[in-house]
Amino acid sequence: MLRFKKNMNIEKIKGSIRNIPDFPVQGIQFKDVTTLFKDAECLAELSDVLYEMYKNSGITKVVGIESRGFIMGPILATRLHAGFIPIRKPGKLPSAVYEESYGKEYGLDTIQIHKDALTENDVVLLHDDLLATGGTMLAACKLVRNFNPRKIIVNFIVELEDLNGRLEFDKNIRVDSVIKYDI
Repeated sequence: MLRFKKNMNIEKIKGSIRNIPDFPVQGIQFKDVTTLFKDAECLAELSDVLYEMYKNSGITKVVGIESRGFIMGPILATRLHAGFIPIRKPGKLPSAVYEESYGKEYGLDTIQIHKDALTENDVVLLHDDLLATGGTMLAACKLVRNFNPRKIIVNFIVELEDLNGRLEFDKNIRVDSVIKYDI
């Protein structure tokens, strides 16, 4: 039986994230969270931290962004007794979709959500692994706004503070991150 330390700190979680220089293109300092996910203690601690952040927020749906948002998103949704909704790249969802295109640090991209994914009664937590300039999550927020939910909360595991991505979000959207880096 696996046992976890009771008081693991954020620094251990932060220390488990691998730095990959020049990925996916020259000049990008990629924060690889897969090394965090492979460590059972860190994964459990991150799950606990996220649950504690949102347990009293009334969240009804957790929306994860392809692909790393598909890891902690369902874990958190299960813990919060909420549904999980994927936001995917084009051609991956089988029914009618809303679509949003956006620019990011190293190119253009498009994401989609099913048109029947959410309702006006939902309190939505949008989750992804990393906040840099905010392009992907801003596009995801636009998709979610199509449903006019009661509330939108945005969460990241990692935030690159020097890029000021959080400043791009409307002041009525709560933006949280677990780990912050100065780059």
